[in-house]
Amino acid sequence: MKQNETISAIATAAGAAGIGVIRLSGATAIDVADKIFCAANHKKLRDVDAGKIVFGHVKNFNGEIVDEVIVLVMCAPKSYTKEDVVEIQCHGGSEVLREILNLTFQAGARPAERGEFTKRAFLNGRIDLSQAQAVLDVIQAKTSAALNIAQNRLSGKTSKKIRDIRQNILNVLAHIDALIDFPEDDIDDVVLNEMDEKISAQIDELEKFLKNRRQGKILREGLSTAIIGKPNVGKSSLLNFLTDSDRAIVTEIPGTTRDSSEEFINVGGVPLKIIDTAGIRNSGDVVEQIGIDRARDVAANAELVLALFDGSRPLTDEDAEIFKLLKPAASIILLTKSDLPQVSLQLGAKNYRSIDPSIYRSIKVIHISTKTGAGIDELLAEISKMVGVIDAESTFVRDEREADILRRAVDNLKSARETIKSDVGIDFVSIDLRAALELFGEITGETVTDDVINEIFSKFCIGK
Repeated sequence: MKQNETISAIATAAGAAGIGVIRLSGATAIDVADKIFCAANHKKLRDVDAGKIVFGHVKNFNGEIVDEVIVLVMCAPKSYTKEDVVEIQCHGGSEVLREILNLTFQAGARPAERGEFTKRAFLNGRIDLSQAQAVLDVIQAKTSAALNIAQNRLSGKTSKKIRDIRQNILNVLAHIDALIDFPEDDIDDVVLNEMDEKISAQIDELEKFLKNRRQGKILREGLSTAIIGKPNVGKSSLLNFLTDSDRAIVTEIPGTTRDSSEEFINVGGVPLKIIDTAGIRNSGDVVEQIGIDRARDVAANAELVLALFDGSRPLTDEDAEIFKLLKPAASIILLTKSDLPQVSLQLGAKNYRSIDPSIYRSIKVIHISTKTGAGIDELLAEISKMVGVIDAESTFVRDEREADILRRAVDNLKSARETIKSDVGIDFVSIDLRAALELFGEITGETVTDDVINEIFSKFCIGK
């Protein structure tokens, strides 16, 4: 990336809307905008006070009006990227947005890469790497709890926590360096014990981070939840009920759902990624069998399985096959159609002797009806219980990359403690402490490589 170039991109989502925004950033952003914008007061944008909104028109290079717009100018360093930034707000039609964007290219800007605006904010020191990643989390947050955690990270709460731990380790390291510089001073057990206690305290703080890693992942990505069962047991009806929509087709014809579909729902602030799957049965239909195979794969990889059995009909051998897909610690059995006379009131009947009784005995069984809503509140409460209490004010590990960094830092600090106790020389302790400090820089961005930076920002949308 050539950071001295001016970049331009559409910053609003695709599709028709009331307004759309084209964003420019770079040393010539104002000059580029001036080439295509004509203010109603005939002023050049260079002559407009920063932060002022200007009304006018975008014109093409033939002098023809493209759209009526307002323009906002933000001068460096008081902008998102700490560069000169111009935002052109026009009508939100896709064609007018594309035309204005192309005019910015003709005027001297180049297309922005994925996440390049936020990348420049990071490279220019406005935010650190942890905060930059939080921008993406804010955009993608699916519940208020997830948004709150992302905002905390964006405000620097996680970075501050890491920097506090880093500073405490630096203090220990400074003490060690002072002892090395004055070797004539004896190092007594009291000094070594104090160092050990300080390092141990930082290990405790880091392990608190790591304890939250599963919940942090769930809040950011959603709890992967598979709905499985035979055809016509109510899988699609459950999905429609939970999402309050008619997303899934519901008919009396077996095998209607032939592929997996995903929807997100909010359960007490926890986003659930609900995956409706094809009905699992013996089928001679090639297309349906592909869907059934996918259903089995989804169940195997899901973090939570909702297994549906028709409570108004006797259980069959096909139901027995579904039992084999259940995970005792991550499954809920739902006996559906509780508004009808119930037949399957118990599980583990005689024809299920081949099934390990511990499977169905250790799994919560709930009777539900999507017609009356019976049992749904109990289901949602059970899901919340399985996820656990989430404190939105806590600091969370963002992803596996961050978790791996923190685990390695903990290992280095534990190694430093072992070195202190082995009495092999205080200078060897500093090696492990410096290694931990280097790792913290990979979270905040001070020591991260260009390849990692590029990989992180490649996940962003073009206009952010």
